[in-house]
Formats: sequence, structure tokens, C-alpha cells
Amino acid sequence: MPQSSESGTCEAPTRLAGIMRSIGPGFILAGALVGSGELIATTATGAESGFSLLWLIILGCVIKVFVQVEIGRHTITHSESALEALNSVPGPRLDFPIKRNDTRVGVNWIVACWLLMFMATIFLFGGIIGGIGQSLAMTLPLTEEGKAYNAYQDKSTQLTIARTELASNPDLSQRVAELESELAEISLPAQPLDDRYWASIVTMLTVCILLLGRYRHIEKLALALVGFFTLITIYNLFRLQSYEAWAIGSHELMDGLSFSLPRGIEGHNPMATALATFGIIGVGASDLVAYPYWCLEKGYARWTGKNDGSASWLRRAKGWLRVLQWDAWSACLLYTFTTVAFYLLGAAVLGRTGLIPEGPDMIRTLATMYAPVFGDFAQLLFLFGAIAVLYSTFFIGNAGHCRLATDALCVLRLYDDKTMNRDLWMKRFAIVLPILCVATYYTVGSPVALVLIGGIAQALLLPMVAFAALFFRYRKCHPELRPDRLWDFFLGTSFLAFTVIGLYLIYVNVSK
Repeated sequence: MPQSSESGTCEAPTRLAGIMRSIGPGFILAGALVGSGELIATTATGAESGFSLLWLIILGCVIKVFVQVEIGRHTITHSESALEALNSVPGPRLDFPIKRNDTRVGVNWIVACWLLMFMATIFLFGGIIGGIGQSLAMTLPLTEEGKAYNAYQDKSTQLTIARTELASNPDLSQRVAELESELAEISLPAQPLDDRYWASIVTMLTVCILLLGRYRHIEKLALALVGFFTLITIYNLFRLQSYEAWAIGSHELMDGLSFSLPRGIEGHNPMATALATFGIIGVGASDLVAYPYWCLEKGYARWTGKNDGSASWLRRAKGWLRVLQWDAWSACLLYTFTTVAFYLLGAAVLGRTGLIPEGPDMIRTLATMYAPVFGDFAQLLFLFGAIAVLYSTFFIGNAGHCRLATDALCVLRLYDDKTMNRDLWMKRFAIVLPILCVATYYTVGSPVALVLIGGIAQALLLPMVAFAALFFRYRKCHPELRPDRLWDFFLGTSFLAFTVIGLYLIYVNVSK
């Protein structure tokens, strides 16, 4: 950890080892990303579209980093939270007929849209807690109905895998016949409520941890859980290549990188699913807004210090900006590689078997991706990893939301930032927000639908956040910290790509 001076400022590390010790905020986001985006939405996209949209998945991870770094640059040089910065972007304002300390309560257009997206993200986390509930219900069913339901669905999954492998291994014909006979003798039990019971238990546990949580604990937990499940997934993908029925051919990879579009399948719109996934893979809109809070909490802006126009401040700003860039791109490398692995697994296993992860059996369907390699042990292994990663997403996401919601009270001018007890309000939101998340799962019951609702909302907000990044770059960036023309090109390309995707999603959903 850097040694601060009496003023709180310190020089940024220049050696690679020191830089790597100072990164962290990006990996906090990665801990939240390898869950809703990768485990649920990305695999659903692979299941629906096959290998054809691999290019879009990679683009969705990489292109947002330019906006992320630009917002981080503004945070370091101005020490502003994300919502404060967004509220300074010119444009229409939404003022309420309420005054607080002789000031009208209100926000500008971007923050108003962010408030709508924030509410939609509650649905996303509802889908995640639902996934956790399903995982635990499969691992430790709480009722007899749950045990019977698990037994039936496990047998059904074994039959689906055996039928797919039969095409390349005729010796499995007897095994398929046996499974069909066994399944015919069992009637499908009614859907149990074990997943909802577990979701409620985990939510209460999360509330307790959030009330006691600190940055370092969150950072270490995220790194450990993401690293563990990433290694399992990558190992599974590489081992899959030794099975004739599941191996991924070079022609399939080339098809995925050729900017082709998928064919529609009955009852599903692969392109709409993919673009909703685009909103949450990599760093989504909510993550772009949350990133400056983790940078502030890490200390990047404090160590840079207030801009006094001195050469020493400029040197510190450049140094910590370099650290931030290492942080953002290192995390991007991790979650892009992991996202691609999940996408390929979804296309290779779920796409070929015709299984779409949705509804109350989403987690059971996802576990099928590990069955060809790990056999009977696959489900238990996957469930352990899924619980770890999804819980990391739920915990870190809610931790960020507590900070954002607290800051929103100040930006709305409902409270004065100088007199407001931020810790108290963060604790209040730590109780309310997770409970709202589990309530959405109780109401809707489909994790994939909830995650995609959140993804669509984030995809619609992305062009607005990118517009704000352009405003920071051309109107508020210190002259000595401005990026080169190539960076500007990619920043502008990000804005255009986000705008096109947002307009397409509006068209698709309105046409429905």
C-alpha cells in the first residue's frame, strides 16, 4: 500500500510490481461480472445463437474500457463521485416541486435515466439471488418435494447428454434406452419452493455481511472466488476438446469471428438476447457508474491530491492514471477470457443439445455444460462454483449499490453532503436493497428474464454514460492529461456502438 504524506498525497508506483500491488477496483467489478453476465446471460446467448456471435461478446467486453478509463480519469483529477460528475453534464433537468434548504430537489437528464436503470438493476440482482437459491436447492434440498424434483430432473439431464453423444458413439444406444425407460416410469413432481427458501436465507446473510463489510474484505473475496471458478471453467473448456461430440472446430471459431448473425430459433430472438447480454458483460452501465466509487475508496484521487496547478500534482495525476489504466485493462483481460470461455461452453454443449437456460431449471441446465468432462461429479462441482461466483456478484453488486444510492441522496439535494451521515444511510440501504432483490425473484421466478431486464436497462443507459465520458474528455480534462487521437477514435466508436445497440433494443421491445 502506498505511503501517504501528511497531506494524504503520495507518488504513484512506477515499477510493474508496485503497480500490480496498487490495482484493485477493476477486479472488484470483475468479481461482480463473472456471474450475471458470464454465467447466465453469456451462456444463454451461446445456447441460442451457437458460435456466430463470438465477435459481439469480445467487442462487448473490450469496447467499454475506453469509457471506464475516461470516467476514471475525471475521478482522479476532480475527486468527484460518478453521480456528481454525471449531474454536471449539460442538458435538460428534472426538477421536483420540493425544496430542501431553499434549493429545489432535482437532477439532470443522465442521472434521471440512471435512477430508472438503478431500479431495473434490482431485477438483475433478483435474478442472481434466484440463481443462488436454485443452486442451493439442488445441492441441499430443504423439502421432500425438492429431493424428488431433483431426482427426476437429474435423470432427464443424463438422457439429454446421452442422446447428443449417441450421434458419435453408437455404443450408447442401450444406455439411452435404459434412461428413457426409467424416466417413463417417473412422473414429474410439482415445482418445489426450496429455491425461494434458500434465496431468503442467503439474502438475510448478505444483509448481515454488508452491515459489517469493508473494502479490503470485498476485494479479497472477489479475487478468490472469481479465480477459483475461472480456473474450473477454463479447464472444462480445454478438456471438452478431447470429446468428439463436443469439440469446437476451427471453422466454428472462424464463423464466430466473421461478424455473422445468428439464425432465429422458435420462441427466442438470439440477437435481442445477445444485445441485452452486451449491456452487462464486461463493465455494464451500472459498473461504469460504480467504478469511480471503488477508485475513491481505494485512494487514487486522495493520493493524487487537489489540483493546485503544480508540477508535482501533474506528476502524481499521470502516475495514478497509469495505475488506473493497468487496473482497468488487467481486469478486462481476465473477464474477457472468462466470458469467451462461458460463451463457447454455452454454444458447444447447450447449443448442440438444444437446452436453453431459463425458468426454474436455469442452474440445472447450466450445470449440463460440465457433465461431458466431469460426469456424475459435474453437478456438484458446478454448483459449488456457481454459488461462490453468483454470491460474489450479489454481494459486491449490492455493496456498490449502497454507495450509489447514498450518493444519489446528495446529488438529488435531499441531504447536504457535509452534514449527512453516509455510513448510516449505507447501512439502511444494505438492509432495504437486498430484500427488494429477493422480492423481485419471488414475484417473477425466472432468473434469466430478470437478468435480461437489467441488461436491457443497462444497454439503454450505455450511450448516455459514453456521452458523459466524451463531455469529460473535451470539456473538463486537464490539457496535460488528454489522450491521443487513437484513444479519441475508440472513445467515439464506443459512443456510436452503444447508441446503435440502444436504438435496436428500443425497436425490438416496442415492436413486441
